[in-house]
Amino acid sequence: MSDYEHHTINANGIRIHYVAKGDGPLVVLCHGWPESWYSWRHQIDALADAGYRAVAPDMRGYGRTSRPEAVSAYDLTHLIGDIVGLVNAIGADKAVVVGHDWGAPVAWSSALARPDLFRAVAGLSVPFRPPMALPPGISMSDLMRAQASDGDHYRLFFADGRRAEADFEKDVRRYITGVLYSISGDIGPGKQFDGILKRGQNLTDALTVPDQLPDWVSPADIEFYVAEFERTGLTGGFNYYRNIDALPACLAPFLGQTIEQPSFYIGGEFDLIAGNTPDAHQTMRASLPDLRGLHILEGAGHWIQRERAATVSALLTGFLDGLF
Repeated sequence: MSDYEHHTINANGIRIHYVAKGDGPLVVLCHGWPESWYSWRHQIDALADAGYRAVAPDMRGYGRTSRPEAVSAYDLTHLIGDIVGLVNAIGADKAVVVGHDWGAPVAWSSALARPDLFRAVAGLSVPFRPPMALPPGISMSDLMRAQASDGDHYRLFFADGRRAEADFEKDVRRYITGVLYSISGDIGPGKQFDGILKRGQNLTDALTVPDQLPDWVSPADIEFYVAEFERTGLTGGFNYYRNIDALPACLAPFLGQTIEQPSFYIGGEFDLIAGNTPDAHQTMRASLPDLRGLHILEGAGHWIQRERAATVSALLTGFLDGLF
């Protein structure tokens, strides 16, 4: 990793650490939970080799980026502001924004809010959903409770006091390994964690830890994530979920609008965790007027930029080459 550039800038009221490589049009890569700039290492190399300036920040609450204490500092408005501030601080007048997991709604929403700045957008694993207004008295949490039916939704478990931190801190290595394996394609069809916990269950109770790591996860990868999270904790990451009920208000100014810029989506066939469904795919086809590709990778789960690193890199490079 010695050929990566590490930079720290001040933007949107926080310190943002990012890794960069290459020269050319700017591509910003937004990671998700529980991840790091490091999750994009394969794509950073591929995009730089293809003639792009790949920039992968540690998102707010992660790594060497600031970790504000206030839960309210992690709503979608702040997250969009971080990416806008990052692009401005770099000195670019245009960028393509790409996001995976929690980084996907940040990327989609950044493109929705600032079409003047983000010339195109790609989402991985979490589909685009047009902004919606909820009925009076109904919250996002209410919808998740209804979805969980007889169980508990993992997002609401994360938002419930400090239970999520206590569960995580019992054994960080086991937790990270279990999260990576349990929603990957390698665990096998129908065995992926679907996001619903049994009533009263902790997340670790629902995770499967493999006897042997999948080919796309090396011991060095596990060591990187364990060292990062033992140093920083995961409260910042959990705080994203603690702001779920603020999402409709953050997107309310954009009701009735969609993303007009070129857009692109990649998902995994066996990803059950983030609404990666045929209905969601059809919604994207109907609502994104310049959707230039919707690819579902056979046999893959949620961590597609690692599970199918070469394929994802090639698809993203093809999308970018079509723009320029």
